[in-house]
Amino acid sequence: MKIYFDTTVLVAGCVAGHPHYNQAVVALREVHAKKIGAAFTSAHGLAECFSVLTRTPFIPPIFPNDAWQFLSDNILPAFEIVTLSAKEYQDAIQYCSQNGWAGGRVYDVLHLHSAKKAACERIYTFNVRHFQQLSPELRDLIASP
Repeated sequence: MKIYFDTTVLVAGCVAGHPHYNQAVVALREVHAKKIGAAFTSAHGLAECFSVLTRTPFIPPIFPNDAWQFLSDNILPAFEIVTLSAKEYQDAIQYCSQNGWAGGRVYDVLHLHSAKKAACERIYTFNVRHFQQLSPELRDLIASP
């Protein structure tokens, strides 16, 4: 099975005190143990993960080098990274515009477009309802790990 991981799952799997840590870390361990067919995230998701890890006031704080270490040790070796073209970014932004969606929703739409591009059969997020609202046609693929 091809599974897409959004930033909420990657961040939760990195922070032991995170409320969703246990769910996320089990899913990440399955990726590393090759118990699922293939794991995907987006290039945008890598940057977003780094940003969230280094700006959220976690205790103890996560410094840039620690965030990079997490990505380079746990994500880059085990995940396929989906990249969107300039046209695909334009399409995602236009999709938001046509639906009257402002602000950060565009970042979730980019995750959904990346999952579609990779033909993923499951999309893991801790924002299930929100993702389903943004892409009703993918409703049955969107779940928490």
